[in-house]
Amino acid sequence: MPICFGFLLAYIKLGCLNLAERVFDSLTSPDVVSYTAIISAFAKSNREREAFELFLEMRDLGIEPNEFTFVAILTACIRSLSLELGCQVHGLVIRLGYSSYTYVVNALMGLYSKCGLLEFVVLLFNAMPQRDIVSWNTMIACMVEQSMYDRAFEMYSELRRNECLIADHFTLSMLLAASSRCLAVREGQELHRHALKSGLHGNLSVNNALIGFYTKCGTLKNVVDVFERMPVKDVFSWTEMIVAYMEFGHVDLAMEIFNSMPERNSVSYNTLLAGFSQNHEGFKALALFCRMLEGGMELTDFTLTSVLNACGSMMERKISEQIHAFILKCGLKLNDHIETSLVDMCTRCGRMDDAEKIFDDLPLDHDNSIALTSMICAYARNGQPEEAISLFLVRHSEKSLVVDEVALATILGVCGTLGILKLGEQIHCYAWRHGLMSDTGVGNAMISMYSKCGEMQSAVKTFEAMPTHDLVSWNGLLTSYVIHRQGDGALDTWAKMERLGVDPDSITCVLVISAYRHTSTNLVDCCQKFFSSMQSSYNVNPTSEHYAGFVGVLGYWGLLEEAEKIISAIPFEPKASVWHALLDGCRLHVNSIIGKRAMKNILSIVPQDPSTFILKSNLYSASGRWQCSELVRAEMKEKGIRKIPGRSWIIFGDKVHSFFARDKLHSQSKDIYSGLQILILECLKAGYVPDTSLVLHEVEEYQKKDFLFYHSAKLSVTFGLLMTKPGKPVRVMKNVLLCGDCHSFFKYVSVVTKREIHVRDASGFHHFVNGKCSCRDNWC
Repeated sequence: MPICFGFLLAYIKLGCLNLAERVFDSLTSPDVVSYTAIISAFAKSNREREAFELFLEMRDLGIEPNEFTFVAILTACIRSLSLELGCQVHGLVIRLGYSSYTYVVNALMGLYSKCGLLEFVVLLFNAMPQRDIVSWNTMIACMVEQSMYDRAFEMYSELRRNECLIADHFTLSMLLAASSRCLAVREGQELHRHALKSGLHGNLSVNNALIGFYTKCGTLKNVVDVFERMPVKDVFSWTEMIVAYMEFGHVDLAMEIFNSMPERNSVSYNTLLAGFSQNHEGFKALALFCRMLEGGMELTDFTLTSVLNACGSMMERKISEQIHAFILKCGLKLNDHIETSLVDMCTRCGRMDDAEKIFDDLPLDHDNSIALTSMICAYARNGQPEEAISLFLVRHSEKSLVVDEVALATILGVCGTLGILKLGEQIHCYAWRHGLMSDTGVGNAMISMYSKCGEMQSAVKTFEAMPTHDLVSWNGLLTSYVIHRQGDGALDTWAKMERLGVDPDSITCVLVISAYRHTSTNLVDCCQKFFSSMQSSYNVNPTSEHYAGFVGVLGYWGLLEEAEKIISAIPFEPKASVWHALLDGCRLHVNSIIGKRAMKNILSIVPQDPSTFILKSNLYSASGRWQCSELVRAEMKEKGIRKIPGRSWIIFGDKVHSFFARDKLHSQSKDIYSGLQILILECLKAGYVPDTSLVLHEVEEYQKKDFLFYHSAKLSVTFGLLMTKPGKPVRVMKNVLLCGDCHSFFKYVSVVTKREIHVRDASGFHHFVNGKCSCRDNWC
């Protein structure tokens, strides 16, 4: 027996499980040690069913398991997620008196953790008479898995206070992963310091986790420093460096790392492919995909979704059709993720009909919630928000849509775009009832929805109610204040971010700069100080967007010469947006000299842009050169360049009522036009004077007034006044800037009707109350 048992252990250690099984079968009377050895071997070799059968056989023979047997069988339960059998084993553990054995309880905690039963893990942990580092690691891992990052860090602090135990490489690796996911910069840096002090900085898994952490929460230099100091690297280390370089946008360096790898696997190839897709390097992604095909590499779901996403980013219809045909020709098995990527690719490549066909061909009993969410996103992205809302409502009423976090965030975005407050509030209630409000993405979408619907207080309350915030949350709150022209509130939020140590990104800096434009007092000097310190204090290099924001602030406060000097000192070729910001300032302060220089630069930078053609045409019209203006418009028509038509809409009766200038397509257009004529007469009596200088057409004066009176925003506001209850605000949305005449008109409307008029245009909100606007007449 001892000799046979020795052979059994030897074969198990050598990985010769079939030979070990033959030795075990030859035993005349195997004991608990023999059974435990072979059960443990089966459990660790993905042969869980045989482990279960041997455990039951052992029990039938009357052999009582010991603590090692329980650990072995629970390992099999964990690997196969056999919760029911695991619970039965738990009952046996209690009955045989092993519930105080640390190793056994650790195994039970591992089972319940894998099955998502956090409450059982906590109960077992709290009841343990003695814990080891595995116990703590299991609890911390469970908290991280459940996204309870704050609790995970609290447990780490408790562990550090226990002088008998020391955090090991698994503890640090798990907490570094948590730091990456929740962007806990300080916590991750503290873990790095602990690794250096405890000698764990040379551990492979800790270093791999550090690379992941600094990729999300640090600089490229941090990542490279960790990688270059690693005493040992594996294929995962090299692959993580590809991820890092791709995340920081250094595609060429990622390719160098890939080419330098001592060994590569399919994960390495797929990571590079995904990086190309992420950085919109579609042709490089396709070239790598062809290389993978030539090398006979297995095509995984990740491979196909990456190449489909790459094709989508290229927006090349023919290439997308070829990839689509390849997938169908090869008979590759489609799943939710691939179908979603197909739908997404088609919508990005101008193939909405094909996308709808793919979507409609999905079987009714198919779990297509991901594809459905993608289709809703596609409608929203392609300027068809009404179709997105309709699809969402129809499928939700049919109970064929599993409303997850992604679907909620998407439809909330559409509600914000259209200004459908009522539906947004209903989705808020749905998210609250179904426990989805803890999701940061949903909370962020909720903030955006409320702010775009004009409910600033609700946006702030949503932010304050969120359990955790990421940088998107803070940027969303800043955006809310900026579009509502509440610069002081935005700067207060920025001050709070600084106190909490929230590091800004490029978007944050754009928003903070924009906030200075809407402050109650002139804070240009403070804006200048912030702009100058962006690179040194926050590691953000100024781009054209930042310069446009700063020039906009200077122009807003009338410092046009200073703004022009700033532009001339830009160390790179500025985009047209910078000159547009200067031009807006010139319009506000009626400075035609600098304004003409700004226009000249815009025309030279983007000569083929539709807005440039419109600007050129308007310049000719304003100077009375009507023939030249008509030639420009004829050129636009010949080249197929279309001006974005001004559209206004209002939500009433759960419907979107849209209006274009002088259109009579609405079913109640007769009443709307009659009501608007009465409204115009009342406003004229109150002192309203139409600004006919804004009509850039060669027509008579009375015709110019006719052009002004029936703008889309005026039609929408009139409809709102006719349909809503007296005393209620009228809320209108517009896709372009509100013109000066409409702005002046609505101030008088708010007086003669004694109603609040709220208009959201491309620049933000205008709240007209008692003849005054929240923008203080500076809305460009």
